[in-house]
This record gives sequence, structure tokens and C-alpha cells, in this order.
Amino acid sequence: QVQLVESGGGLVQAGGSLRLSCAASGSIVSPNVMGWYRQAPGKQRELVATITSGNSINYADSVKERFTISRDNAKNTVYLQMNSLKPEDTAVYYCNVVKLRGLLTYDYWGQGTQVTVSS
Repeated sequence: QVQLVESGGGLVQAGGSLRLSCAASGSIVSPNVMGWYRQAPGKQRELVATITSGNSINYADSVKERFTISRDNAKNTVYLQMNSLKPEDTAVYYCNVVKLRGLLTYDYWGQGTQVTVSS
């Protein structure tokens, strides 16, 4: 059983910063990919940023140069530092962890944490 525990969401004014954390526990070691997705009301879930075990990083265009993803492999934790937040960043943010075992892909999701940016 794998659990993802997210923290760090909240309410912030435009231009402010927040840092999200997601700790993975249970039967998972060195996830291949860790990342963040978000879903705003009435919209589909979208990728925010991902980071591989080899530290290859991918960002959505909308967050480049404002958000920074990082991971601590010893703690099985992924972080998302969000700076210069905009009202359009308001969404529920979900942590995602992917582990590859042979031909099988194991995909886990956190419960989500609300980020609200006021104008």
C-alpha cells in the first residue's frame, strides 16, 4: 500500500509564494517519476511539473520561471515551490508518483491540496 500525503496549500495574494510538499510512504522506493498536477473548477486536470529519478524536469509553459520542482530521494518527498502566484494558478493540486516494475506501471495520486490565489 502506498500513501501520498500532501501539505502546503492555502490562500495567498497574487504575487505571493507557497511551497507544496508530498511525502510518499509504504511499499515504494525511489519512484521513477514524481510530479504535480492541478485541476481548476470546470477544467481538466493538467500537468504542472514532473521530475524523474535522474532529475530530468518538465514544466508546463504556464508555470515556467515561476515554479520550481525538486525531490528528496532519502525522504521520498517531492516539493513544488510556487512564486509570483497568479489568480489563474488557483486549483486543487495533486501529487503523482509513478513506479515502473518490469512491464508494469504503478501510478499513485494524493488526495489534493487547495491553492487559492486572490487578486
